[in-house]
Formats: sequence, structure tokens, C-alpha cells
Amino acid sequence: MKQHFTRRRAVKGLVGLAAGGLAAGHAQAVSWSDITNQDAAAGLKSALNSSTLKAIEKLGVTDGFWNNARVKIPLPKVLEDARGLLNTLGMKKQAEELHLSINRAAESAVTEAKPVFVNAIKAMTVQDAKGIISGGQDSGTQYFKSKTSDTLRTKFLPVVKKVTERVGLAQKYNDLAGKGAKLGVIKGDQANVESYVTQKALDGLFLMMADEEKAIRADPVGRGTDIVKKVFGAFGK
Repeated sequence: MKQHFTRRRAVKGLVGLAAGGLAAGHAQAVSWSDITNQDAAAGLKSALNSSTLKAIEKLGVTDGFWNNARVKIPLPKVLEDARGLLNTLGMKKQAEELHLSINRAAESAVTEAKPVFVNAIKAMTVQDAKGIISGGQDSGTQYFKSKTSDTLRTKFLPVVKKVTERVGLAQKYNDLAGKGAKLGVIKGDQANVESYVTQKALDGLFLMMADEEKAIRADPVGRGTDIVKKVFGAFGK
């Protein structure tokens, strides 16, 4: 009975089967001690490349933000709170136009993230990789957040501005919010539409990346490449 139980655990821990499959009698489990530094780095980079691309693919399309309740960007709080007044003043259509445009701006902006993430992955060290693998469920995403946020913000901002500057209410808001920020009645991150949308686009992108990373960690065999299965599967035992 004990021998049978041990065999079941070994089979359960098996990862990275060769194409076409191997007979159970020849399978060998891989442990964390068997993972080389090169494997650790390659496995993590493959996993993070997958999570970033999937997040970008989901968000960087029409309705990627607009039809996703988790990341859909609301109007800046000042405008959201004043919706009733805007409607009364006959500006309901303008408010709706701005609401849609800021989500469209975010959808356009996130497509700029791919080369930034690729460079961050290339610059990752072996020490970074092992620390991320053994870290929390979204430690890879947090690594990206710390390494790429400033660069992404710089890339996103002009893309967002190009979309929002076509909306009249956006310019009116910027004039009002800029004065409000100086008086301390409006938060700095909402001092203009472009900065607000850029930050929300970053928040949404990192949220989706974290979801993808967690999914890979939970099911490396079903969602990863061979090297991902080997590294994350071994660490999970």
C-alpha cells in the first residue's frame, strides 16, 4: 500500500513529458535541485513572455478595456460625480464620448508595451529569475511593474493624448482640473485626462498580467512550454 502511494505521488509530480509521451514505467520526476540556473532563467522568461503577450492581446484590441468590467476606466472622479449636472447642462453625449474615448486610448496605448517587456526579460538575471519563481503568485508581474512602469508611462502618454485631444470635453476638463490641482481640491493623478488614463491603462495591464502569471503557476503543464513545465512543475513539488 505504501509503495503504491509513493508511486502515485511520483507520477503526479511528473512534468515536461516528451512529445508523443513516455511509458509510466520509464518516467522520472524532476525536483527543484535538478533545475539548473539556465533552466530557471529560461523557464521564467518563457512564462513571463507568455503572460505579457496574452495580457496585451486581451487589452490592446477594440473593447479590450471597454467591455472588461475589471479594467474598464471610469471618468475622472470629478466628472463622474458631476454626471447629473452634465446631463442637466446638455452635455450627456459629450460625457459619454469622453468615457468611450479614454478606454479607446488605453486600448491603443497598451500595444506599445511589447518591446518594453521584451527588453526587461532580456535584462533579467538568473538571480532575478530564481527569486521570482520562488516568490508570490504575481512576483513576476511586480518585477515588471518596478522595472518598466516609468518607460511605459512615457510611451503611453502621447498615444493617449492623441486620442483624447479630439474630444472637446477632455480639454475643458484639463483646464478645470489644472486649476483644481493647484488649489489642492483635485488629486495630482487626475490633474489632466492624459495622465489619468495612462495610469489606469498601466493598472489594467498589470492586473491582467498578474492573472496570466497566476494561471501559469497554477497549471504549468496545461499552459506552459516544455521548459515552463519543467521549472514550475519542479518547484511546485
